[in-house]
Amino acid sequence: MDVNTANEAASRLMSNIQKIIVGKDEQIKLALTALFAKGHILLEDTPGTGKTMLARSLAASIAGSFKRVQFTPDLLPTDVTGINVYNQKKQEFEFIAGPVFTNILLADEINRATPRTQSCLLEAMAERQVTTDGVTRKLMEPFFMIATENPIETTGTFPLPEAQLDRFDLKISMGFPERADEETLLDRFMEGQMAKELTAVCTLEEISGLQEAVLAVDLHKDIRKYILDLVEATRHNGQVTLGISPRGMLSLVRLSQSLALINGRSYVTPEDVKYLVKPCLGHRLLTLNGAGGQALAHSILDDIMSTIPVPTEDFDR
Repeated sequence: MDVNTANEAASRLMSNIQKIIVGKDEQIKLALTALFAKGHILLEDTPGTGKTMLARSLAASIAGSFKRVQFTPDLLPTDVTGINVYNQKKQEFEFIAGPVFTNILLADEINRATPRTQSCLLEAMAERQVTTDGVTRKLMEPFFMIATENPIETTGTFPLPEAQLDRFDLKISMGFPERADEETLLDRFMEGQMAKELTAVCTLEEISGLQEAVLAVDLHKDIRKYILDLVEATRHNGQVTLGISPRGMLSLVRLSQSLALINGRSYVTPEDVKYLVKPCLGHRLLTLNGAGGQALAHSILDDIMSTIPVPTEDFDR
Protein backbone atom coordinates (compact mmCIF):
# COMPACT_ATOMS: atom_id res chain seq x y z
CA MET A 1 0.00 0.00 0.00
CA ASP A 2 1.48 3.38 -1.02
CA VAL A 3 1.51 6.52 1.11
CA ASN A 4 -1.41 8.22 -0.66
CA THR A 5 -3.63 5.17 -0.34
CA ALA A 6 -2.71 4.77 3.32
CA ASN A 7 -3.39 8.44 4.03
CA GLU A 8 -6.77 8.21 2.28
CA ALA A 9 -7.76 5.17 4.35
CA ALA A 10 -6.71 6.91 7.58
CA SER A 11 -8.70 10.02 6.63
CA ARG A 12 -11.73 7.84 5.91
CA LEU A 13 -11.53 6.26 9.36
CA MET A 14 -11.04 9.60 11.11
CA SER A 15 -14.01 11.19 9.34
CA ASN A 16 -16.24 8.25 10.21
CA ILE A 17 -15.33 8.26 13.90
CA GLN A 18 -15.79 12.05 14.05
CA LYS A 19 -19.48 11.51 13.25
CA ILE A 20 -19.81 10.22 16.83
CA ILE A 21 -16.80 11.59 18.74
CA VAL A 22 -16.90 15.39 18.76
CA GLY A 23 -13.84 17.60 19.27
CA LYS A 24 -11.38 14.79 19.98
CA ASP A 25 -9.36 14.76 16.75
CA GLU A 26 -6.04 14.27 18.58
CA GLN A 27 -7.31 11.27 20.53
CA ILE A 28 -8.75 9.71 17.36
CA LYS A 29 -5.46 10.21 15.51
CA LEU A 30 -3.50 8.65 18.38
CA ALA A 31 -5.84 5.65 18.47
CA LEU A 32 -5.37 5.09 14.74
CA THR A 33 -1.62 5.55 15.13
CA ALA A 34 -1.55 2.70 17.65
CA LEU A 35 -3.78 0.50 15.48
CA PHE A 36 -1.58 0.90 12.38
CA ALA A 37 1.54 0.29 14.51
CA LYS A 38 0.12 -3.01 15.82
CA GLY A 39 -0.01 -1.54 19.30
CA HIS A 40 -2.51 -1.25 22.14
CA ILE A 41 -3.89 1.77 23.97
CA LEU A 42 -4.94 2.60 27.50
CA LEU A 43 -7.71 5.21 27.82
CA GLU A 44 -7.70 6.83 31.25
CA ASP A 45 -10.17 9.50 32.33
CA THR A 46 -13.18 10.22 34.47
CA PRO A 47 -16.55 8.57 33.73
CA GLY A 48 -18.64 10.00 30.91
CA THR A 49 -15.85 11.52 28.82
CA GLY A 50 -16.28 9.13 25.89
CA LYS A 51 -13.68 6.41 26.45
CA THR A 52 -15.97 3.50 25.65
CA MET A 53 -17.64 5.44 22.84
CA LEU A 54 -14.29 6.02 21.14
CA ALA A 55 -13.50 2.31 21.33
CA ARG A 56 -16.92 1.35 19.96
CA SER A 57 -16.75 3.93 17.17
CA LEU A 58 -13.33 2.70 16.06
CA ALA A 59 -14.52 -0.90 16.09
CA ALA A 60 -17.67 -0.04 14.13
CA SER A 61 -15.57 1.69 11.47
CA ILE A 62 -13.68 -1.51 10.69
CA ALA A 63 -15.25 -4.58 9.11
CA GLY A 64 -13.94 -6.92 11.78
CA SER A 65 -15.10 -8.58 14.97
CA PHE A 66 -15.45 -6.61 18.21
CA LYS A 67 -15.89 -7.87 21.76
CA ARG A 68 -16.20 -6.10 25.08
CA VAL A 69 -15.27 -7.45 28.51
CA GLN A 70 -16.38 -5.67 31.67
CA PHE A 71 -13.57 -6.26 34.14
CA THR A 72 -14.71 -6.94 37.71
CA PRO A 73 -13.00 -8.39 40.81
CA ASP A 74 -14.64 -11.81 40.25
CA LEU A 75 -13.61 -12.08 36.58
CA LEU A 76 -11.41 -15.15 35.98
CA PRO A 77 -8.57 -15.47 33.42
CA THR A 78 -10.51 -18.20 31.61
CA ASP A 79 -13.43 -15.77 31.22
CA VAL A 80 -11.12 -13.80 28.93
CA THR A 81 -8.92 -16.38 27.23
CA GLY A 82 -11.29 -19.35 27.05
CA ILE A 83 -11.66 -22.74 28.72
CA ASN A 84 -11.63 -26.44 27.92
CA VAL A 85 -15.04 -28.04 28.51
CA TYR A 86 -15.77 -31.76 28.48
CA ASN A 87 -18.23 -32.68 25.74
CA GLN A 88 -20.07 -35.79 26.94
CA LYS A 89 -21.50 -36.47 23.50
CA LYS A 90 -18.05 -36.55 21.86
CA GLN A 91 -16.35 -37.99 24.97
CA GLU A 92 -13.58 -35.43 24.72
CA PHE A 93 -12.58 -31.94 25.84
CA GLU A 94 -13.23 -29.04 23.47
CA PHE A 95 -11.96 -25.50 23.69
CA ILE A 96 -14.50 -22.70 24.09
CA ALA A 97 -12.75 -19.54 22.90
CA GLY A 98 -12.93 -16.47 25.12
CA PRO A 99 -13.59 -12.89 24.00
CA VAL A 100 -9.85 -12.29 23.44
CA PHE A 101 -10.27 -14.12 20.13
CA THR A 102 -11.41 -11.07 18.20
CA ASN A 103 -10.01 -8.25 16.06
CA ILE A 104 -10.75 -5.45 18.51
CA LEU A 105 -11.05 -6.11 22.25
CA LEU A 106 -12.39 -3.53 24.67
CA ALA A 107 -11.18 -4.27 28.20
CA ASP A 108 -13.46 -1.94 30.11
CA GLU A 109 -12.24 -0.77 33.54
CA ILE A 110 -9.27 -3.13 33.40
CA ASN A 111 -7.99 -2.02 36.81
CA ARG A 112 -11.08 -3.49 38.53
CA ALA A 113 -9.91 -7.05 37.85
CA THR A 114 -7.42 -8.85 40.08
CA PRO A 115 -3.73 -9.00 39.09
CA ARG A 116 -4.22 -12.68 38.21
CA THR A 117 -6.85 -11.80 35.60
CA GLN A 118 -4.95 -8.75 34.36
CA SER A 119 -1.88 -10.90 33.75
CA CYS A 120 -3.76 -13.22 31.38
CA LEU A 121 -3.56 -10.42 28.80
CA LEU A 122 0.23 -10.09 28.90
CA GLU A 123 0.86 -12.91 26.43
CA ALA A 124 -1.98 -11.75 24.20
CA MET A 125 -0.69 -8.18 24.04
CA ALA A 126 2.97 -8.99 23.49
CA GLU A 127 2.85 -12.18 21.41
CA ARG A 128 -0.71 -12.18 20.04
CA GLN A 129 -1.39 -15.65 21.37
CA VAL A 130 -2.79 -17.30 24.50
CA THR A 131 -1.81 -20.53 26.19
CA THR A 132 -4.51 -22.60 27.88
CA ASP A 133 -3.81 -25.98 29.51
CA GLY A 134 -0.45 -26.14 27.75
CA VAL A 135 -1.86 -25.45 24.26
CA THR A 136 -0.89 -22.20 22.53
CA ARG A 137 -3.42 -20.65 20.16
CA LYS A 138 -2.81 -17.70 17.85
CA LEU A 139 -5.15 -14.73 18.06
CA MET A 140 -6.95 -13.20 15.09
CA GLU A 141 -5.12 -10.75 12.85
CA PRO A 142 -5.22 -7.88 13.25
CA PHE A 143 -5.59 -7.88 17.04
CA PHE A 144 -6.00 -4.51 18.76
CA MET A 145 -6.77 -4.01 22.45
CA ILE A 146 -8.28 -0.89 23.96
CA ALA A 147 -8.34 -0.80 27.76
CA THR A 148 -10.07 1.82 29.88
CA GLU A 149 -9.65 2.80 33.49
CA ASN A 150 -11.07 5.41 35.83
CA PRO A 151 -8.33 7.20 37.83
CA ILE A 152 -10.78 8.78 40.29
CA GLU A 153 -12.30 5.73 41.99
CA THR A 154 -9.58 3.68 43.66
CA THR A 155 -11.68 1.57 46.05
CA GLY A 156 -11.78 -2.02 44.84
CA THR A 157 -9.26 -1.44 42.06
CA PHE A 158 -5.87 -3.00 41.34
CA PRO A 159 -3.35 -0.60 39.72
CA LEU A 160 -1.70 -2.02 36.63
CA PRO A 161 1.90 -3.10 37.32
CA GLU A 162 4.79 -1.58 35.38
CA ALA A 163 5.20 -4.77 33.33
CA GLN A 164 1.68 -4.41 31.98
CA LEU A 165 1.80 -0.64 31.53
CA ASP A 166 4.91 -1.15 29.41
CA ARG A 167 2.86 -3.23 26.96
CA PHE A 168 0.48 -0.36 26.25
CA ASP A 169 1.96 1.64 23.41
CA LEU A 170 -0.06 4.77 24.19
CA LYS A 171 -1.87 6.13 27.21
CA ILE A 172 -4.53 8.63 26.19
CA SER A 173 -6.68 10.98 28.25
CA MET A 174 -9.99 12.09 26.72
CA GLY A 175 -10.54 15.27 28.73
CA PHE A 176 -13.64 17.44 28.83
CA PRO A 177 -14.83 18.90 25.51
CA GLU A 178 -14.60 22.57 24.61
CA ARG A 179 -17.79 24.65 25.01
CA ALA A 180 -18.54 24.70 21.25
CA ASP A 181 -17.99 20.94 20.95
CA GLU A 182 -20.22 20.29 23.93
CA GLU A 183 -22.95 22.42 22.34
CA THR A 184 -22.71 20.26 19.21
CA LEU A 185 -22.93 17.18 21.43
CA LEU A 186 -26.03 18.60 23.13
CA ASP A 187 -27.66 19.37 19.76
CA ARG A 188 -27.06 15.79 18.58
CA PHE A 189 -28.50 14.45 21.82
CA MET A 190 -31.65 16.55 21.48
CA GLU A 191 -32.08 15.44 17.86
CA GLY A 192 -31.71 11.77 18.82
CA GLN A 193 -28.50 11.30 16.84
CA MET A 194 -26.36 9.99 19.70
CA ALA A 195 -27.28 6.38 18.95
CA LYS A 196 -26.58 6.67 15.23
CA GLU A 197 -24.92 3.51 13.97
CA LEU A 198 -21.65 3.78 12.08
CA THR A 199 -20.96 1.68 9.03
CA ALA A 200 -17.59 0.09 8.35
CA VAL A 201 -15.39 2.14 6.04
CA CYS A 202 -12.26 -0.04 6.14
CA THR A 203 -11.73 -3.77 5.67
CA LEU A 204 -9.44 -6.01 7.66
CA GLU A 205 -7.32 -6.44 4.54
CA GLU A 206 -6.86 -2.67 4.35
CA ILE A 207 -5.86 -2.53 8.03
CA SER A 208 -3.29 -5.29 7.45
CA GLY A 209 -2.03 -3.37 4.41
CA LEU A 210 -1.66 -0.23 6.48
CA GLN A 211 0.26 -2.12 9.15
CA GLU A 212 2.62 -3.46 6.50
CA ALA A 213 3.02 0.01 4.96
CA VAL A 214 4.15 1.37 8.34
CA LEU A 215 7.18 -0.91 8.25
CA ALA A 216 8.36 0.72 5.02
CA VAL A 217 8.33 4.30 6.39
CA ASP A 218 11.89 5.66 6.37
CA LEU A 219 13.61 6.41 9.69
CA HIS A 220 16.70 8.56 9.08
CA LYS A 221 19.81 7.76 11.11
CA ASP A 222 19.61 11.18 12.77
CA ILE A 223 16.04 10.48 13.88
CA ARG A 224 17.18 7.13 15.26
CA LYS A 225 19.92 8.89 17.24
CA TYR A 226 17.40 11.47 18.48
CA ILE A 227 15.10 8.74 19.81
CA LEU A 228 18.00 6.94 21.48
CA ASP A 229 19.13 10.20 23.10
CA LEU A 230 15.64 10.86 24.47
CA VAL A 231 15.30 7.36 25.88
CA GLU A 232 18.78 7.35 27.41
CA ALA A 233 18.12 10.70 29.09
CA THR A 234 15.19 9.20 31.01
CA ARG A 235 17.55 6.64 32.52
CA HIS A 236 19.89 9.29 33.94
CA ASN A 237 17.35 11.73 35.33
CA GLY A 238 17.48 12.40 39.07
CA GLN A 239 13.68 12.39 39.39
CA VAL A 240 13.27 8.99 37.71
CA THR A 241 13.83 5.62 39.36
CA LEU A 242 12.98 3.57 36.27
CA GLY A 243 13.62 4.94 32.79
CA ILE A 244 12.26 3.85 29.44
CA SER A 245 12.81 0.21 28.51
CA PRO A 246 13.98 -1.03 25.09
CA ARG A 247 10.36 -2.06 24.45
CA GLY A 248 9.30 1.55 25.04
CA MET A 249 11.97 2.78 22.65
CA LEU A 250 10.87 0.39 19.91
CA SER A 251 7.27 1.38 20.49
CA LEU A 252 8.15 5.05 19.97
CA VAL A 253 9.92 4.13 16.72
CA ARG A 254 6.99 2.17 15.29
CA LEU A 255 4.44 4.75 16.40
CA SER A 256 6.47 7.52 14.77
CA GLN A 257 6.45 5.60 11.51
CA SER A 258 2.70 5.09 11.82
CA LEU A 259 2.02 8.77 12.52
CA ALA A 260 4.16 9.81 9.55
CA LEU A 261 2.05 7.57 7.32
CA ILE A 262 -1.19 9.04 8.69
CA ASN A 263 0.24 12.50 8.00
CA GLY A 264 0.84 11.50 4.38
CA ARG A 265 4.61 11.04 4.48
CA SER A 266 6.94 8.13 3.74
CA TYR A 267 9.51 9.38 6.25
CA VAL A 268 9.58 10.30 9.95
CA THR A 269 10.30 13.86 11.09
CA PRO A 270 11.36 15.08 14.57
CA GLU A 271 7.87 16.57 14.96
CA ASP A 272 6.36 13.07 14.67
CA VAL A 273 8.59 11.87 17.50
CA LYS A 274 7.97 14.88 19.74
CA TYR A 275 4.20 14.59 19.23
CA LEU A 276 4.28 11.03 20.59
CA VAL A 277 6.85 11.29 23.38
CA LYS A 278 4.42 12.02 26.24
CA PRO A 279 1.54 9.66 25.31
CA CYS A 280 4.03 6.91 24.47
CA LEU A 281 6.56 7.28 27.28
CA GLY A 282 4.77 9.13 30.09
CA HIS A 283 3.07 6.08 31.62
CA ARG A 284 6.33 4.11 31.43
CA LEU A 285 8.33 6.47 33.64
CA LEU A 286 8.55 5.56 37.31
CA THR A 287 9.26 8.71 39.32
CA LEU A 288 10.85 8.89 42.76
CA ASN A 289 8.46 7.44 45.36
CA GLY A 290 5.76 7.47 42.68
CA ALA A 291 5.16 11.16 43.41
CA GLY A 292 3.65 13.56 40.91
CA GLY A 293 1.97 10.96 38.72
CA GLN A 294 1.51 11.68 35.03
CA ALA A 295 1.89 15.43 35.47
CA LEU A 296 5.43 15.04 36.81
CA ALA A 297 6.31 12.42 34.19
CA HIS A 298 5.17 14.75 31.40
CA SER A 299 7.09 17.64 32.96
CA ILE A 300 10.25 15.53 33.04
CA LEU A 301 9.79 14.57 29.39
CA ASP A 302 9.26 18.24 28.46
CA ASP A 303 12.54 19.10 30.21
CA ILE A 304 14.36 16.28 28.41
CA MET A 305 13.00 17.33 25.01
CA SER A 306 14.12 20.91 25.65
CA THR A 307 17.70 19.79 26.28
CA ILE A 308 18.19 17.19 23.52
CA PRO A 309 19.25 18.78 20.19
CA VAL A 310 16.62 18.27 17.51
CA PRO A 311 17.88 16.94 14.15
CA THR A 312 17.81 19.60 11.43
CA GLU A 313 18.40 17.49 8.33
CA ASP A 314 16.19 17.84 5.26
CA PHE A 315 14.09 14.72 5.72
CA ASP A 316 11.91 15.42 2.68
CA ARG A 317 13.51 13.16 0.12
